Amino acid sequence: MKMMTVATLAGYGGPEMVRLQQAPRPSPGQGEVLVRVRAAPVTAGDARMRSGKVPRGFGLLLRLAIGWSKPRNPPGWSYSGEVAGLGEGARGFSLGQRVFGITGIKGGAHRDDLVVKPAGGAILPMPESLSFEEGAAFFFGGLTAAEFLLDKAGLRAGERVLINGATGAVGSAALQIARAQGAHITAICSAPNHALARQLGADAVIDYRSQPVSGRYDVVMDVIGTLPWPGARAHLTEGGRLLLITADLAATLGAALHPRRDGCQIFAGTSSEAREKMDRLLGLHATGAYHPQIGFALPFAEIARAHAMAETFHKPGNIVVTMNP
Repeated sequence: MKMMTVATLAGYGGPEMVRLQQAPRPSPGQGEVLVRVRAAPVTAGDARMRSGKVPRGFGLLLRLAIGWSKPRNPPGWSYSGEVAGLGEGARGFSLGQRVFGITGIKGGAHRDDLVVKPAGGAILPMPESLSFEEGAAFFFGGLTAAEFLLDKAGLRAGERVLINGATGAVGSAALQIARAQGAHITAICSAPNHALARQLGADAVIDYRSQPVSGRYDVVMDVIGTLPWPGARAHLTEGGRLLLITADLAATLGAALHPRRDGCQIFAGTSSEAREKMDRLLGLHATGAYHPQIGFALPFAEIARAHAMAETFHKPGNIVVTMNP
């Protein structure tokens, strides 16, 4: 019996709760595709689900959704790799083809081999313009940034945008998408990441450790949850939009129940993983408007270290682990 390495979670807690184990290599069933995984991201979401440390008010909901004493869902939200097997009736893919996709909340992408069903966004052909590391990181930050900036805020050319937490997975995608829309962008991030922020599209940068936020903006995007409505209000123009990427339960409910305040709008919640959203992101990539940024690529054996880095919420770009070199 052929074996593979899979990541599991022993329970809620620190990075040491991530364990690598051996398991039988799966075979694709009717209409399924077997993917030899080459890379997968370790995201802030992975770190939150492993640690159980989520924004205030969501802890009970998290455990009711995914498990009380330990997460039921195996880790890994998305992946890139190559087609290694085709089940009977599987069409549209060929052996050796480069692919990527989303496993979503059900997880399971942190493994050597993954069986997927070619429906929705579970598996797509990967552009040659992306490395396996970039393909693995493609959807996580990009889908969120595009939905909040384009669908919720309706960002227009010439508008002024403030991005708080501008160089992580979501922020680095938001910088590029806002630049492509013709916005004037101010990025809040640590001084070591200022050069990256400017490279990705920022017109001005603010060091959150030493510089106060000033000025008014048409759109304020709070990626890391430190600029909610009370602090953002003074920096929004009339008709401004506040995008809460990270928010506690009270702020999330407030955005849903009372989205219009003082002539401004507040948006919170999750982003869609629908196929049309994925296709739009691929279109942005094809025009040069978006390219995922890789901060660190670690071997699969160092996945616990990747989790430790992800939960600092201060890393540049995306963190990925690589399998099957």
